[in-house]
Amino acid sequence: MNKIVGIGAVVCDTLMVTDGFPPEDTKMRAESTVQSGGGPCATGLVAAAKLGEKAAFLGDLTDDAAGAFLMADFGRFGVDTSLIEVKPGFTSFTSFILLNKKAATRTCIFDRGTLPGTVLNDAQKEAIKNAEILMVDGNDLACAVEAAKFARENGVKVLYDAGGLYQGIEALLPYADYLIPSEEFSLGHTGCATAEEAAKELYRRYSPEAVVITQGKKGGIFYDGEKIVSYPAFPVEAVDSNGAGDVFHGAFAAALCKGYPIAECCRFSSAVSALKCTRVGARDGAPTFEQVQKFLNERA
Repeated sequence: MNKIVGIGAVVCDTLMVTDGFPPEDTKMRAESTVQSGGGPCATGLVAAAKLGEKAAFLGDLTDDAAGAFLMADFGRFGVDTSLIEVKPGFTSFTSFILLNKKAATRTCIFDRGTLPGTVLNDAQKEAIKNAEILMVDGNDLACAVEAAKFARENGVKVLYDAGGLYQGIEALLPYADYLIPSEEFSLGHTGCATAEEAAKELYRRYSPEAVVITQGKKGGIFYDGEKIVSYPAFPVEAVDSNGAGDVFHGAFAAALCKGYPIAECCRFSSAVSALKCTRVGARDGAPTFEQVQKFLNERA
C-alpha cells in the first residue's frame, strides 16, 4: 500500500550550471548539463520515497522522449508508476534551468506541454482511499480538487504545496489539512504585510490542522491555531536550490507518516531541503533518511 499519493506537475528539467548569468543576446559556456525529473508534487513524492515511505503518482504522461524519461525516472527512485496513464500524441511539460553558481540562484523557462487534465479512474480513487496522505501542488487543478474532496470523504489527509498563485486555487485551499505555502504565496493571497499575519489569516479562512510558511534562507514559521513557532534553515554551501521547496513538502509528508509532531516535521523537512541544495538535481539531490539523521545529529 502506498502511504503517500500525489497529483500535480511532472516536468522534464534540463539544468545547466554556469559561473554567472549571461547578458541578453550573448553566449556562455556551461560547466555541466544534467537532465532531471521535476515538478513540485512529483519531486516531493521522490523525496518521500528516498526517505523510506511508499509513494505513487496519480496522473498522465505522454509517449514523447521527455515522457519516457519521466516514467523511467520515477521508477529509478522507487515511486510507484502503476497508476500512471500514458496518453500518446501529446508533448510533455519541460523546462530549461540556469543554475548561477556565483549568485546561488536558479532561473527557469518552462513549457507546460499539451497533455489534457487527468480524470481520475477507479484504481486511482482506490489508491487515494488506501493512502494516509494526498499531496497536491495546484497543477492539474480540477483533478486535484476532485481528489482532495474524495480524500476528505475517506479520512485521508491532504497536504497542499502552495507555491504558485494559480488561477482558481481558492477551490482547493479549503481541503488542505496541511497548508504549506511559500511566503510569496501567503502574502500575495492574503494581502497581509507579514508572514505571521498571513499564517493566522490562512488558518482563519481555511481551518487546516496547520499552516506552515516557507521562507527560504530564513527557515519559516508554522501556526496551529495556538501560537506562531519559527523553525530554522540550515546553512550549507548551495550549488543548486532548484527543487528545494519541492523536497521540503515531500519530506513533510514522510515525517507525518513517521508520526512526527508538526515542529519536528518542520525541522526535519528543513534539513532535507538544505541537504538537497548541496547537490545538483531536484531528485538526485534529495537525501536518504540516514543522511538526514546524520546531518541533524551533527547539528544538534
